[in-house]
Amino acid sequence: MKAFFSRLFNAPWYSIVFGAYPILALLSVNKGQVEPSAVFRPLLISLLLSLVVFLAARLVFRKTHKAAFFSVLFLILFFTYGHVYMYFEKKFPENTAVHWLWLIWVVLLVLSIVWVTRPKLTFKAAASSLNGMILVLLVMSVAQLDFNTASGDPHRLGAKNAPIQEDLILPENPPDVYFFLLDSYTRSDLLESAYGYDNSDFENALKERGFYIASQSQSNYVRTEISLGSSLNMQYLQGLDPAFTPESIGRKVLWDALKHNAVRYNFDTLGYETINFASGFAWLEITDSDKFISPPPISSGMTEFEGLFLRTTWARYAEKWGWIDSDVIMAAGYRDRFNTVFDSMDSISKMPEPKFVYAHVISPHPPFVFDPEGNPTNPAEFWNEKRQYTGKMYQKGYLNQLPYLNTRMLEAIDTIMANSKTPPIIIIQGDHGPWLQPRGKNMWNFTAVYMPGHEDTLYPTVTPVNLFRLVFNNYFGGKYDILEDVSYYSPVPKLYEFTEIPNPFDEGH
Repeated sequence: MKAFFSRLFNAPWYSIVFGAYPILALLSVNKGQVEPSAVFRPLLISLLLSLVVFLAARLVFRKTHKAAFFSVLFLILFFTYGHVYMYFEKKFPENTAVHWLWLIWVVLLVLSIVWVTRPKLTFKAAASSLNGMILVLLVMSVAQLDFNTASGDPHRLGAKNAPIQEDLILPENPPDVYFFLLDSYTRSDLLESAYGYDNSDFENALKERGFYIASQSQSNYVRTEISLGSSLNMQYLQGLDPAFTPESIGRKVLWDALKHNAVRYNFDTLGYETINFASGFAWLEITDSDKFISPPPISSGMTEFEGLFLRTTWARYAEKWGWIDSDVIMAAGYRDRFNTVFDSMDSISKMPEPKFVYAHVISPHPPFVFDPEGNPTNPAEFWNEKRQYTGKMYQKGYLNQLPYLNTRMLEAIDTIMANSKTPPIIIIQGDHGPWLQPRGKNMWNFTAVYMPGHEDTLYPTVTPVNLFRLVFNNYFGGKYDILEDVSYYSPVPKLYEFTEIPNPFDEGH
């Protein structure tokens, strides 16, 4: 056995296995943002690249250990180039020296060749040490990943103080409940004052269908994860879990509370089926719901993770030279997920069992991938050379995308209402307002509610934290208190360091 391990660790397989490390390290940095399954394809490609580089080096150097050592040197240069490029581009935005970084890397590559070709160096003795180092790096990367986010009983709570009620009453003809979270969708008054856009056609169409528009609504929090964490748990974060302290920057409990929230728990208890859709953000997706719907993985081409990985390597020039356009490929994924939500409404609304349908639609939030008629656009048209949004470019993209979202939303409502035997409950809500707006106004979110027979319980300044409290009280015998409507700002990364933001329209209700 000892001889076997000795031979094993003296073989230079480190040159092949090293290809897995950059992928796993990038995934560990972005854990929670990306499903672990997203690494399979880039991991395979990276390992194949390592093998090809080793075989090519073996043909050139004629020595296995020399080829293996050179392969690792080459791969280090290949996989670190984009990271160094982006660091200097961000750190020294006005300095053009970063554009000469490729020359430095070429020099390093030449020096690597000179080093490896020295006759007295065989690198044979280094094999066992390098094998061990690579294994340690891989173990450290894997250890930082969390593969258990969807494990265990789905009928549980992610937050300790989530306000569930076990004695809710299922009505004889239970209504289906649809929750459309339209990311960054703002109120009509802000659209008019900030962008000069008249959204009255959409609002009037909703009113004609029986919706109540909360004309002075304001989100409870300024960022998606904390806004949704509050609204789906019907509680302010300050009292939802002990983990949400001002000094904390942790998100694990918050993300678990998004997936295993009080609203879902209550509907599970009532016998509802929960239906959720892929959003492209792992921490938003309830993959252990009764029905999780996502577009076919092949149809969307390159994923966002793969695009990020490409830009962190020497292969970023494939994009610069026009061989690959990862932005166009990424946009196709966003369009696929968007269309999957609305294309599914006909079949979902015909399902006989009572259901809670939660769709988080990344629109009108960037990237901007639709024109007003629903034709594809390139999201790169709406940011500058540093991939940043200016006020005018953001406004152009936002207003470009909004009309098609409105069209698809009205079509979905008509489909749902036509297929529902019992009038459904439909909530259309923005989690916050648009980017690049002054503090306070960036919390002016859109809220429209279809709650037939209970419109009198709604009011202009209602905030997301109270919407599902009203749903359970009005339809399922709930005994929830209606909380005071309060909004809070918090900075990044101190997500739970809250400062109250008053609603200038709130005079009580």
